[in-house]
Amino acid sequence: MTIQLQDIGKRYRLEWIFRGMNGRFQAGERWAILGPNGSGKSTLLKVLSGHLTPSKGEILFDNQGVKISEEAVYKHISYAAPYIELIEEFTLEEAIRFQAKLKPLLPGFTPASLYDLLALPKTRQKEIRFFSSGMKQRLKLALAVCSDSSILLLDEPATNLDVQGVAWYKNLISEYAADRLVIIASNDPHDAEFCPNHLQILDYKQVSNKK
Repeated sequence: MTIQLQDIGKRYRLEWIFRGMNGRFQAGERWAILGPNGSGKSTLLKVLSGHLTPSKGEILFDNQGVKISEEAVYKHISYAAPYIELIEEFTLEEAIRFQAKLKPLLPGFTPASLYDLLALPKTRQKEIRFFSSGMKQRLKLALAVCSDSSILLLDEPATNLDVQGVAWYKNLISEYAADRLVIIASNDPHDAEFCPNHLQILDYKQVSNKK
């Protein structure tokens, strides 16, 4: 799966969030979108996911030479972010089974595999609204990474994770994200230290101020 950016920009009212962005994201690559809070990282991820349409330019999705329409892109993407909510009335078991029906799990994975991977004992029948913020973040990451998708988008993945949780997250990426396109947005470079490719969102802020 490939994402091609052709001079894209996103504007809210009169303000350009970013502009003049060109590039290509390909399968097997790991990218970090870096910048301070409020710089437009989340907006760019939403554009890359097809949830937002660029105000300028064009974004193309391609799967082994076959063009993918924006309406069908969601089938190829897994996305975890602080602003994407879990259904808190579900128990952990219900949440995992619901997710597996929406998007298949990775080959060889079962709901039982996810219980073991989450390492959250005695929570299988617990409603998610009673989870700590760190437990919820683990679940979001596990559901995204362990879904069978070509593209993995993670926004501020270490949010609410303690030191042990951050190590767990990095191991999750190492073990289950091979050969996929991984794009991580964060204001902390350590969250994406395994990404050799960097995109500094502020570089396109400077472009956006030009007439």
